[in-house]
Parts: sequence; structure tokens; C-alpha cells
Amino acid sequence: VLSTCNRMELYVVAVSWHRGVREVEEWLSKSSGVPLDELRPYLFLLRDRDATHHLLRVSGGLDSLVMGEGQILAQVKQVYKVGQNANGFGRQLNGLFKQAITAGKRVRSETSISTGSVSVSSAAVELAQLKLPTHSWADAKVCIIGAGKMSTLLVKHLLSKGCNQVTILNRSLPRAQALQEEFPDMQMDIRLMPDLMQCVESSDVVFAASGSEELLIHAEDIVNMPRRSDTVGGVRRFVDISVPRNIAPNINAEEHAGIVYNVDDLKEVVVANKEARAAAAAEAEVLLKEEQRSFEAWRDSLETVPTIKALRAKAESIRAAEFEKALSRLGEGMSKKQMKAVEELSKGIVNKLLHGPMTALRCDGTDPDAVGQTLANMEALERMFELSQLQAAAAPARK
Repeated sequence: VLSTCNRMELYVVAVSWHRGVREVEEWLSKSSGVPLDELRPYLFLLRDRDATHHLLRVSGGLDSLVMGEGQILAQVKQVYKVGQNANGFGRQLNGLFKQAITAGKRVRSETSISTGSVSVSSAAVELAQLKLPTHSWADAKVCIIGAGKMSTLLVKHLLSKGCNQVTILNRSLPRAQALQEEFPDMQMDIRLMPDLMQCVESSDVVFAASGSEELLIHAEDIVNMPRRSDTVGGVRRFVDISVPRNIAPNINAEEHAGIVYNVDDLKEVVVANKEARAAAAAEAEVLLKEEQRSFEAWRDSLETVPTIKALRAKAESIRAAEFEKALSRLGEGMSKKQMKAVEELSKGIVNKLLHGPMTALRCDGTDPDAVGQTLANMEALERMFELSQLQAAAAPARK
């Protein structure tokens, strides 16, 4: 499960496409309590090559609200890390997420996609500054709700844009104080949540980045608050980057009460660097095609494993049968030492004969051309030794 500020994605390896989709839909409905009919309009489905390419684009920051933002790569890394101790995170998903991390790193190091606003937090700061009449933080009183990772990034970007004084609201004092220690150049007024409305009333721009699962500010909370100065346009501006939202969107309906922006509004900031980002995105797509090809080569290389096993099994079956025949012809006069020598001889001959075919079937998946040749070898060996029939006969037995 990959969860970000504006998406939740489930990556599944399934034997059956239709059954896999059905089970995921039923799980989502059961876990959320939302009926399937209501849930389906908000789902999107990708399979096979489209699904793997999508994850590579996500990891590279090409499918983010703010193109090139770095937080998504950290989230992909977290999925990979957690997956190492998860039973369902098998070889296919392990390889896919490992390739996605490589792709994300290449996109950021080999293109200019991460220049400018590259996170939700930095875009939120730019959006708020863009909306201020003077475009200057010197004229605005700023309040941040929350003291976690997103708030840390908000403080960092506000400081870089010339803002040197903020009010921090948090449920606990230690976390807010730790934030204050991290940014000694930023003057911080630390408050606890009971002071929320008092702080909102005295602020021009309020950023919400808390972990609360409930709305913290409603329209009725601010409708009677004094109007802000004309320097900031006479209204309070709320920028809500929390998931779920912390600020009621219906505040916008109340005249002069305030203006609420959320993550969807951050696209406006992206437009400023659209051409440069489009060029970088085109470069990134080329890199992602290379990474897609590498992943598919690795995955295809796994197809030879059943063939290797089948070829070894057939050779061993023939060797064992011929060994038994030889023993019966030689009679019972052989010692154990002689019998072992004959058996070792038969095994040695088989191993020598199999060395060439086995070498032709082994590939680490790093070179797509080599994988193509390996798969051609696999098909040839399956035809010559009739391994497909052997694998088909073994399948019912495994079940």
C-alpha cells in the first residue's frame, strides 16, 4: 500500500486479474465502510505494463501534484522497507519497488525536474505569497497548525522566502520546542491547541499541517472575527495541506470571512515553471523507459526458473531409471562402494551434459538483450526436451 497526500494505491500480484480486482475492491469497501457502488467511481485500475510504468512515474515525481517533489520517493522507499518483513511482499513486488527507487533517484539526479517548488509544503508557501497583495511575508502574520514533518518544511520554506516570525500551534509542547531549536533564525511563538481561535484571529495566513483526523476550524468559528488589514487584502487566508482536511472548505462561502486553499489549488504554483518542468519531464520519461525495460528484463529472466527445474527433474528421472537398470544387469555381487561409484558416475555425466544448457538459461536480468537471448534458449530447450508437457503434467500434482 502506497499512501501519499492525495492518493492511496494498492499494488497486487494476482493469479487472476478479475479475481484480484474483486478481492481488492471488497477489502477497500470492508475496511472503509463505504459501499462498493459509492467507492467505484473514485477508483482507477492499471494492470501489467501500465501498472509498473505508473509506479515508476510516481517514484520519479511525474505524477505528483507538484512535479518532481521529493517526499513521494521517501514514501516509496518506506513501502519497500516495510515490505521486507511482510509475507505478501514477494519477489515480483520486491523487484518492482527496488526498480522504482532506482528510477526516482535517476530522475532527480539526471534531470532538472526537482528545481523550484518541489514539495507540497514549498508550493503552499509560494501559493500563499502569490495571493498576498504585496507578495511579501513582511506584511503578514503567519500561523502554522502542527509541528510535524510538513510543518518543518513549511518553516524551512517560509524562512527562505523572507518570513522570520511565525506562531506554532501544536497539541504537545516538546515537539513544537524541537521545531524551534531546529530553526534558531525563525522567531516562534509556541502555543498549545486551546489557543487555536485566539491565534487564528490574530493571523493573516494560517497553514494547517496537523495529524488531526477532524476539522479544526469551521466557518462559524471565524465568521465574527475582526476583518484583517487592507495590506493583506482584508481577509484571512487558510492553506490546508493536511490529510484529511483540517479547515472547513465552506469558509469560502462566507463573505470577508476568509479564503481556503487546499492541495488541489497548488497546481497554480506549478504553472509558473510549466515549460521548464515539461522539458525536464520529457527527459525523465526517457529515463523511465530505460528503467521499465530493465525491470521487464529482470522479470522475464524469472521465467527460466521453472524450465531449469523441469530440465533438472527430467535429467534426474532418466539418470535414476538408467542407474536402476544398470544395477539389475550387474547383479547383486556389487559392493556398496562400487554401487556408489556407478551412481556418482551417472550424476557426473548428467551434470556435465546439463552445464551448457543451464548456463544458457541463467541471466541476472540487467541486460535486456541478454534476457531476450536467454528466453529464446529457454523456448528451444523446452521444445527439444518436451519440457512444456512435463510442466503441464506436474501442475495438477502440485495442486
